[in-house]
Amino acid sequence: MTAPATGNIHPIGRANSAPSLAPMMALVAEGMNQVNAVILDRMQSRIPLIPELAGHLIAGGGKRMRPMLTLACADLVGYAGSRHYKLAAAVEFIHTATLLHDDVVDGSGLRRGRKTANIIWGNSASVLVGDFLFSRSFELMVEAESLKVLKILSNASAVIAEGEVNQLTAQRKIDTSEEQYLDIIGAKTAALFAAACRISAVVADRDEAEEQALDVYGRNLGIAFQLIDDAIDYESDGATMGKDAGDDFRDGKVTLPVILAYARGADEDRAFWKAAMAGNRVSDEDLAHATALLRQTGAIDDTLARARHYGQRAIDALGMFDNGKAKASLTEAVEFAIARAY
Repeated sequence: MTAPATGNIHPIGRANSAPSLAPMMALVAEGMNQVNAVILDRMQSRIPLIPELAGHLIAGGGKRMRPMLTLACADLVGYAGSRHYKLAAAVEFIHTATLLHDDVVDGSGLRRGRKTANIIWGNSASVLVGDFLFSRSFELMVEAESLKVLKILSNASAVIAEGEVNQLTAQRKIDTSEEQYLDIIGAKTAALFAAACRISAVVADRDEAEEQALDVYGRNLGIAFQLIDDAIDYESDGATMGKDAGDDFRDGKVTLPVILAYARGADEDRAFWKAAMAGNRVSDEDLAHATALLRQTGAIDDTLARARHYGQRAIDALGMFDNGKAKASLTEAVEFAIARAY
């Protein structure tokens, strides 16, 4: 699922200050103004509901980490052109479309601390506007005039959809394997991180080795990012997560913390997990009990440790690039993703 990293593993974490996306945001600030202008322009439509609904999510407080990664990776490989602005916007449109669709599938009511589009405008409108944004993303890909970029991003879009379907088929199935779980998050989350990074090397006409290095960086960052999300679903609150705490638990999503706790639990605990994932134990008291079991079995700690492992692989993949602001900001982005759990 992930390309092999080299043997140089760099430690995750900072001794004196919390990691931040601020260095990356500063690095790409001017470029993100260009990207945001493209996003604003291409989300417009003669049908007023489309920009209204799309704008609700796009302007909803997200960090736009994926398009920032495209710009930061372009800086890392020394790209001085402008084609990456439209591609970064395409990446954000793909991400936004998947969020709109995900919220419908999950029946979510809160995202980034705000009501979801499906709650305000309904499921049908959310799905159709998601389709509109997907279509806009492909227009932007074509305008980049790179068949390879089109191949990478269109493949990522298909893989994301496969991952979501795979997750749907695994929902409420307590016997979901760790392998299937990693396959799911590698597809539904990590594929777009990988593509967002790799396309920068393509438009910069860098060699295959640099393309692959950025792919490995993005893919491992995406896996680490999702592992952290799955852990803090049980340990955080709505203000921190931007969604209701325990959503995964109530939706019967069998994530790595649950897989580990179920495997390590006594018969009584395993019976609880079976009932919970089947949708029969979803009260606040049940969530508190589930969280206690995750802590007792070390499932949360081990999930975080696994996230740090993938984060280290991501940082290690940058080893072939010259030191500088871009490399430092990409490294700190990994540290930031991990630190969200602490």
